[in-house]
Amino acid sequence: MKELLLIVTNVAMYASGRLKTGLWLSELTHIYHSAKEKGWGITIASPKGGKVPIDPESLKPLVLDKISRDYYENPAFMDELNHSGSLEAVKNDAFDCVYLAGGHATMYDFPDDATLQAIISNQYGKGKMVAAICHGVGGLLNVKLPDGEYLIRGKSMTGFDWFEEAIARRKREVPFNLEAAIKERGADLKKAFIPMTSNVVVDGNLITGQNPFSSKEMAKVVIRELEKQYY
Repeated sequence: MKELLLIVTNVAMYASGRLKTGLWLSELTHIYHSAKEKGWGITIASPKGGKVPIDPESLKPLVLDKISRDYYENPAFMDELNHSGSLEAVKNDAFDCVYLAGGHATMYDFPDDATLQAIISNQYGKGKMVAAICHGVGGLLNVKLPDGEYLIRGKSMTGFDWFEEAIARRKREVPFNLEAAIKERGADLKKAFIPMTSNVVVDGNLITGQNPFSSKEMAKVVIRELEKQYY
């Protein structure tokens, strides 16, 4: 029996106020579904708790896969999602994996959240798994270890890159360049050979996925790596 903490955003709009954003649904549903199939414990939490907006782009027919659509149409799941716990409420709980789901919205409420940073630093410091996908990796940017170094310094990892941001037509909307920020903190950014294709990078207890198209593989890798671990 494993326990997973799935962290999601509370932000619904870009700072410009022109476009809606939120959680990228598949980046939550695939890991949620895989963990449920195993009978593992799942806690969904967000910086503020409560409602979790979903990015409308992630609900479009071309990207909404069957698993994500089924969960979106499942009232029980949507109720759980919209009654997420707060990070403050779960910060002292024990988890086998802390997983940061993405969506552009996470660029606003993940990077500077002190409680999120403490949860991740504590999790990683105990030798337990930290995972993040797409823009969710922004939540790793400012996490420091007890020695004062950035957690991601010297680590192999991935995340939504700047070229993909251009493809998504969001370069003028996002609050910062995620690819540049990852590199500035001394991480070794590994990109998919073809943009917008699945890419998952494992570096010890740190697992990262590049983009929404990595959701399925990310879930498989996290489950596989968790099954190797015994505490």
